Amino acid sequence: MDNETSTGHVTRKAVLRAALAAGIAAPTVLMGVPALARTLTAGEAAPPLTPECDDGDDPTVPQTEGPYFKPNSPLRNSLLESGTTGVRLTVSGYVFGLACRPIAGALLDFWQADTNGAYDNTGFRFRGHQFTDAQGAFKLTTIVPGLYPGRTRHLHVKVQAPGRPVLTSQLYFPGEPRNNTDTIFDARLLMSVRDAGAAKEAAFDFVLNVPQNPGPSPTATPTTQPPGGSWTAGTAYRAGDRVTYGGPAYVCLQAHTGQAGWEPPNVPALWRAV
Repeated sequence: MDNETSTGHVTRKAVLRAALAAGIAAPTVLMGVPALARTLTAGEAAPPLTPECDDGDDPTVPQTEGPYFKPNSPLRNSLLESGTTGVRLTVSGYVFGLACRPIAGALLDFWQADTNGAYDNTGFRFRGHQFTDAQGAFKLTTIVPGLYPGRTRHLHVKVQAPGRPVLTSQLYFPGEPRNNTDTIFDARLLMSVRDAGAAKEAAFDFVLNVPQNPGPSPTATPTTQPPGGSWTAGTAYRAGDRVTYGGPAYVCLQAHTGQAGWEPPNVPALWRAV
């Protein structure tokens, strides 16, 4: 599970994401789905996980820029324009440094093909840049890019923390047949993707090679509930709901689905002792 270490302890990143979720809209956190979970189709082996920013993991891997990058894209977090066709896609996530701390004001520059697999090399259709907010979060509204010869489906991106080098990379979709034949494809850059009606929602967190002072280490937590508590993993909690855990009582501060590692004592952003 992406939010736990092999010893069953919750990772620092899981705690940080839960804390950040208290003040911002982050549906991928509150669905009860790990931020870096992978969607696999039948027969696919689990790919190597994207770095979890958990005490020494490597930064997000770089990839080629390709021939279609253009500088000076417009500042916008939606690439949709009047008459845009294609399956709507929302990509959200965070930008972290090496100590798992979010990076505010990081630049993300996205570009992609349209639904027919063509890039706009004259103007700036399906091109735009944005900056992470104070919690290190970003959100892109666009469409699922089309295919063109030789490549699997992908998004291009450049990410840069203030005053730091640029990371150039690409993001991929799970379950694409061409993932097996594209020589550039890297499973570590797979997004987590789910259907949202006729649209799709995706999540990806970037880990940049930016030194940071370490944040507080999370308290080791058991994966099973102590006797006598009413909190249960898998339950959808609403703001105001009350539970007990290991004796003390807690009130829910933010709607979310409980999961291992998010027990009330460990995520004060989601629960307050009463």
